[in-house]
Amino acid sequence: MKELRSDSLFDFSKTIARELFESEDYPWQLLPKISAYILELGATLPCDKFDRIGENIWVAKSAKVAPTASLTGPLIIDEEAEIRHCAFIRGNAIVGKGAVVGNSTELKNCVLFDGVQAPHYNYVGDSIYGYKAHTGAGVIASNLKADKSLVTVNFRGEKVETGVKKFGAMVGDFGDVGCNTVMNPGSVIGRRTNVYPLSFVRGYVEEDSIYKKQGEVVKKY
Repeated sequence: MKELRSDSLFDFSKTIARELFESEDYPWQLLPKISAYILELGATLPCDKFDRIGENIWVAKSAKVAPTASLTGPLIIDEEAEIRHCAFIRGNAIVGKGAVVGNSTELKNCVLFDGVQAPHYNYVGDSIYGYKAHTGAGVIASNLKADKSLVTVNFRGEKVETGVKKFGAMVGDFGDVGCNTVMNPGSVIGRRTNVYPLSFVRGYVEEDSIYKKQGEVVKKY
């Protein structure tokens, strides 16, 4: 299952949270650790580059934060990031360098690597988006099963137990998810994969693929 490992999905050099990702093999193992890691890392951030603007909220001086955005800690917003009008960050979130969190986008217990774009009406809960991943308008990372049971990942017909109750989506580096797509709990999208708009994603989608619809995935090369 090396394809599900964090180092197969993400370039750790493209996040301020590198040490967090080096601590476990699989990305869902990191979800319960995000809050404590932010508190530890935030205390070490240099005052010449970051402002502490609220309880456990660290914002880079070069970041742009709209006055209408709602920010709750623990939270780190890295350099050159942009938090737009009416963004809603509920805490336990890391926003990478140059990342965009847009209008009415909601973040909760997640890591956005550098250059991520979640610009319009997105929900990112208990999820990790890799370097320069992009989600179109209205993309939802659904993080809780209807029966509240522990999330599993459907990996090539095998159910992989994660041991966590809340787990949205892992989107690999350069992944692109089309408008109004729902990524069901336990979705893992490989590096450089594109998902068509209006898709209903479940389980693992191979890297370097195009997800056209449920059951129809083609390789790019």
